Amino acid sequence: MKPAHNIWDLRTQAQRRLPRAVFEFIERGSEDETLVRQNRDGLERIKFSPRTLRDVSSRDQTTTLFGRPLPTPMIIAPTGTADLLCYRGERAIARAAGAAGIPFTLATSSTTSVEQIAEATGAGFWMQLYLWDRRDLSWQLVERAGAAGAEAMVLTVDTPMWPNREFNKRNGMANPIRPNPTLARHFLGRPAWLAAVMGRYALEGGIPQFANYPTEAVAGGARKVNRQANSAAVTWDDIVELRRRWPKTLILKGVLSREDALLAIEHGVDGVIVSNHGARNFDASPASIDVLPEIVDAVGERMTVIFDSGVRRGSDVLKAIAIGAKAVMIGRATLYGAAAGGQEGAARAIAILQEEISTAMAMLGVTSLDQLDRSCLRRATVVGLD
Repeated sequence: MKPAHNIWDLRTQAQRRLPRAVFEFIERGSEDETLVRQNRDGLERIKFSPRTLRDVSSRDQTTTLFGRPLPTPMIIAPTGTADLLCYRGERAIARAAGAAGIPFTLATSSTTSVEQIAEATGAGFWMQLYLWDRRDLSWQLVERAGAAGAEAMVLTVDTPMWPNREFNKRNGMANPIRPNPTLARHFLGRPAWLAAVMGRYALEGGIPQFANYPTEAVAGGARKVNRQANSAAVTWDDIVELRRRWPKTLILKGVLSREDALLAIEHGVDGVIVSNHGARNFDASPASIDVLPEIVDAVGERMTVIFDSGVRRGSDVLKAIAIGAKAVMIGRATLYGAAAGGQEGAARAIAILQEEISTAMAMLGVTSLDQLDRSCLRRATVVGLD
């Protein structure tokens, strides 16, 4: 692995190593991809009001999330393709998260089983869930995650149907992989990756497949899997049932309106993740950072708010916390790291952000996260703050 001084360095290394189809699968958005730019623009537009002449020689970025101490206010977001970035990439990221003491969130569409992730991470893990048309199959996965020790259930609510990611169609790319001539050309263009990743999988029996779908969901092959996934009929009644079945922390991911956040409180949800799915789902959604203030203001201290989408710098983390988020999710950052250098690369991504958080705290004039609030921000640069 080459030296990396920031997340963009890891991104460059990932792009050079991966086939274009795989890199674009993790990198790009949907439709015209305007939201990818807006997520970054929204964060970059926000400016701090630094204070000087304060003793910042010692800084503490620890926090508490759902009653659990964390060394830094970050959670690994659910992503379902890490096993294509490097050999056993999902376990590599989970182990890096465990070593850093932060939660790893396993995606339903992962090619690593919930039981294997439970073994890989020593810092606990969260389970991301989609509700399928056959709810009984979803409840099977809920029970399985609980038995494996998942600390939180993260229900993704912003994907009622497959997004319009046109570049995947052009690249012949899908999850799990379905061999085709277009994809083969991409793979052959990266022979080192092909040998180190796909070659090892081939020796072990074949391309990684969904590891957390119940047997009934995969018995008919990939087409049947797609029909099972992402029910378009999910309603608040399903939240009631999930709350009944899941006694531990319940979080909704993909909330972008204050009204839905308030309804989540009424339905016994413990937290919401303000997220536009990393700009991967609906290009006409707002930037997550632009709706964070109104959701924080709506729920107050009645619910935990987590921020997601577009984080690439430690200062981005502090901006979200100053607005009122309790923590942030990072997704692409550790994917870049895993592609660049496996577990070492994922660990480097986490370390970079921690280092940047510490530096930004000093520059801002604070020594702990609880000193961050909106007075630290230039209000004119934040949407929703007057």
